[in-house]
Amino acid sequence: MRVIGLMSGTSYDAIDAAAADLTLDGDRLVLTPLGMVSTPYEEELREALSAALPPAPTAMGAVCELDTRIGQAFAALAVRADRELCDGRAELISSHGQTVYHWVADGRAYGTLQLGQPAWIAEATGRPVVSDLRGRDIAAGGQGAPLVSVVDMLWLRGRPGGCVALNLGGIANVTVVPDGGGEPLAYDTGPGNALIDAAVRHLTGGRLDYDEDGAMAARGTVHGPLLGRLLAEPYYARPAPKTTGKELFHLPYLQAALAGLGPVPAEDVVATVTELTAATVADAVRSAGAGEVITSGGGTRNPTLLAALRRALGDVPLRTSGELGLPSAAKEAYAFAVLGFLTAHGLAGTVPACTGARHPSVLGSITPGRHGLRLPPEATAAGRAVPSRLVISPP
Repeated sequence: MRVIGLMSGTSYDAIDAAAADLTLDGDRLVLTPLGMVSTPYEEELREALSAALPPAPTAMGAVCELDTRIGQAFAALAVRADRELCDGRAELISSHGQTVYHWVADGRAYGTLQLGQPAWIAEATGRPVVSDLRGRDIAAGGQGAPLVSVVDMLWLRGRPGGCVALNLGGIANVTVVPDGGGEPLAYDTGPGNALIDAAVRHLTGGRLDYDEDGAMAARGTVHGPLLGRLLAEPYYARPAPKTTGKELFHLPYLQAALAGLGPVPAEDVVATVTELTAATVADAVRSAGAGEVITSGGGTRNPTLLAALRRALGDVPLRTSGELGLPSAAKEAYAFAVLGFLTAHGLAGTVPACTGARHPSVLGSITPGRHGLRLPPEATAAGRAVPSRLVISPP
């Protein structure tokens, strides 16, 4: 099945589309990458999205408008991905949508909201769309994240010494894949790029949206008292599974930590929140006792962050997912293509040990395409294979 995965992360800077040929081969799921295309959000839409996110107040009219406009933006990229990557032969679209709120209280997830109305995608492409992938896991008692953990488990299981799959998005998350068949674990470690981006945007008066090539952090010095305040955040001590988001890690949070410290140079603020990401990720890796870290996400384009992370990890090797066949910038979009494929085939897309759910769940909702809803024959076949391994095949 030829599937397009659509993804926009918590940094909400761009929408990514990755296309893959996915095939069930016995108990193996074979993924052949077909490439990725990406488009930035239009500035007006990005500003409207930013203005609606916590801790800012918003109105239902704004939410409705964002749902439509984000859906239209996702639809336009899906049409382009079908044309440029699939020769017009895509069979399924799997859309993560744009997370605008993740409702967590006292360590329990109660709800999650992703905008990007899938009807616009189905109408524009004519293909069925799998969407709203997180809610079912939450209804089953899970955190609804990190959903990429099922892909990490299928893909990285059996690596000698065990490993940690790390996604450096707006929020950083890990999947601990143990050696020898032990129980996996997955959770959000804390901010990835979220506080870095917020600091850069604020301290440059909106001139820059992110720390390109880690240049600001490289010019700065870690501010010890500020780092100490940030590391005292109670979230880091909570047991996994756990999730967080920009509901916690946002500009006012950083400003509160800076209060009373006196003037701190902009470069030092950025260097400090960069060190915070590296330190909290390294703590997670050390607690897992993993033999290597396989990283992906937008943070891999920040050499200052990666250098800080390598220092914090010490002797634990840090590799990118691209070295193992999944381009780091596209890994999450490929992961959501896999999740959509599993849903279309009636197969569970969660690992309860990773999300904390009571049981595995088939995820999401399906919006029919132009010709109605036609599930793959394997989806209704008795004794269908449940994949136990993901294999990346060269394109």
